[in-house]
Amino acid sequence: MATFGRTVPGIDDGVPEFAALTPEALADRIADRAFALPAPAVVAVDGADAADPVRFARTVADRAVGHGRAAAVIALHDFVRPASLRYEFGRTDELSYRTAWFDYAALNREVLQPLRDHHRYLPALWNERTDRAARAATRATPPNTVLFVAGPMLLGRDLPFDLTVSLRMSDAALRRTTPEADHFTIAALRAHEREHPDEPDITVAWDHPGRPALRLR
Repeated sequence: MATFGRTVPGIDDGVPEFAALTPEALADRIADRAFALPAPAVVAVDGADAADPVRFARTVADRAVGHGRAAAVIALHDFVRPASLRYEFGRTDELSYRTAWFDYAALNREVLQPLRDHHRYLPALWNERTDRAARAATRATPPNTVLFVAGPMLLGRDLPFDLTVSLRMSDAALRRTTPEADHFTIAALRAHEREHPDEPDITVAWDHPGRPALRLR
């Protein structure tokens, strides 16, 4: 197993290399960082749908009790815009996917700011399957809550996250694990990364979730 903090001379130029570890150890490491944050805190788990960032966020959130904290998970897909806006230029328009699909402003307005200011948040805004308002009730949170927000293209949106985690996948892995009907999203993800090259606090190599690797900033 690689050692944390080692670099590859002439390649990384001082940036720690990836360190292989088990999925359980990965979740433990991220939980240690997340649950050490001052409360209330918000953690972004950024990843393509193929990476299943919501499932990973829940795995980390499940460790809250062991750290004496409360935790909750928000799925970005519960903050999509109505289909009339998402599909205005067709169902496979990559520009629409990265600029009009998800309501990041509503995420900030209904989740991040209320959590910090009033210890409450809205768990869902729009039902993507029925294309109707989610009609979810606002939830109150304990003061020691860590909220995980999981979904694609969260970085580069000027959202006030306290910790950012990116589940990175290669083009080959994305093509292999993304349904063919959704392959148009791969170009959108890569375009967003080029336009917003924000470096996350924690980068996870996620081509093979059973054999992840970790790099800390």
